[in-house]
Amino acid sequence: MAKFFEMVYNEIIGWIGSIFFAICALPQAIHTFRTKKSDDLSEMFLWLWFWGEVFTLSYILYSDFIKGTYHFPLYFNYIFNLFLLFYLIYAKYTYSKKPTVLRALKRKIFGK
Repeated sequence: MAKFFEMVYNEIIGWIGSIFFAICALPQAIHTFRTKKSDDLSEMFLWLWFWGEVFTLSYILYSDFIKGTYHFPLYFNYIFNLFLLFYLIYAKYTYSKKPTVLRALKRKIFGK
């Protein structure tokens, strides 16, 4: 019985931590949505964060599939973060007045 409560307690701790990590980007996403300003968002930071989320989620899913275990709090965290990141990356390229690497590359290739 004690083992059961230890597992439940551990699961609750996992969910609390995952929720806190998942909502870390929420204030920035809300601020960007309201102000329509994204100049201060670092393009490199967003892309490194995005790929870190993608590769870590892939690793967790593959490992869980092989082992037959499931880490639902982690899935929630990474999927929610990816959702917010999609918006922040979209906002960076849509609202930014500063030149981005993608815009500079496009200008170099197409001359516009």
